[in-house]
Amino acid sequence: MTLKQKIIAESKRLGIDKIGFASAEPFYELEDSLKEQRERGFNSGFEHQVIEERVYPEKTFENPKTIISIALAYPTKIEGKVPRDEKRGMFARASWGIDYHDVLRDRLAKLIEFIQSQAQSLEETEAWRFAPQVDTGELVDVAVAQRAGLGFIGRNGLLITEEFGSFVYLGEIVTNIDFEVDKPVPFGCGDCTRCVTACPTQALLGNGSMNAKKCLSYQTQTKDMMPEEYRKKMHNVIYGCDICQLVCPYNRGKDFHFHQEMEPEVDTVYPKLKPMLSISNKEFKETFGHLSGSWRGKKPLQRNALIALANLGDRSALPEIYVCATEDVRPVIRGTAAWAIGKLGNKEAEKWLGVLNELLKVEPEEEVLEEIRNAIKQLEK
Repeated sequence: MTLKQKIIAESKRLGIDKIGFASAEPFYELEDSLKEQRERGFNSGFEHQVIEERVYPEKTFENPKTIISIALAYPTKIEGKVPRDEKRGMFARASWGIDYHDVLRDRLAKLIEFIQSQAQSLEETEAWRFAPQVDTGELVDVAVAQRAGLGFIGRNGLLITEEFGSFVYLGEIVTNIDFEVDKPVPFGCGDCTRCVTACPTQALLGNGSMNAKKCLSYQTQTKDMMPEEYRKKMHNVIYGCDICQLVCPYNRGKDFHFHQEMEPEVDTVYPKLKPMLSISNKEFKETFGHLSGSWRGKKPLQRNALIALANLGDRSALPEIYVCATEDVRPVIRGTAAWAIGKLGNKEAEKWLGVLNELLKVEPEEEVLEEIRNAIKQLEK
């Protein structure tokens, strides 16, 4: 049994759903598109900033030979019904369960430990080197995974695997061990453009790249005022966006429950929206701290909860929204709350116009004043 075969067998034992081996040659095919993305202002700012390090593995790892790519499938359906007791938000499926960065790092660490245990001599152990990374590293995960034969990069820029569709988390290990590499998977979308057509903000460019700033997933993770054009489009999803995955034919009927730590709790991933507006830092950490969707802190999620309540037409939330508009120290929350009052206050327009006109007299921040003025116009209609 070769070392590669032993690693593949061990990966199955560790609960890794797919594994492949790619050469660590430069990713020349990415260089132009990465530069174009930056020049056109299409980057989110969350990506690794040095393009050369994304293209050339040798810039960050001495003498790289192989990149071992892994994929873990995640669930797409929740067991049990979501209660209809009051209006709820939703976290996109990629944020269900324990933060996938932690889950993948654990698997990669165990795999590295196993590979080291297979060294035939002390010299070999000392010579072998490994650099694991998940999502936040230099390399483009989907490009590595495609080269390693795990799947192909779809028009939506996600890796699409034969078995699990695009509902997979990816991670990789750069190493100086020379392995026989696997064959890349050819493009499999054909003429299908369902994801491009279904994207509510036309963020997808159709060639596997996107204008990341237009992506709803990005918009839900920003900390500033969300531009008005995106607010209605996010509906009640307070973190992420699944639309381009849900319409993909490769994802039809895909739902895998292989990993206990990825199982979602209904009240966490479909949270009641009203309590989110007044949640303390301690409660936030206890309830949402384990989700990857909590990485930006509670402000973006509270802002999104205000937007979702307005989108769902929940007038019963107006007292809580009023507290946000009048008492919150954060301008983004005050401004978004004023916008929500403009959307929900029409049944008692006189009352809420009075409230907004009072706010207009005391609000110090121009961006909040603009939201208040727009909300007044909305209610005057």
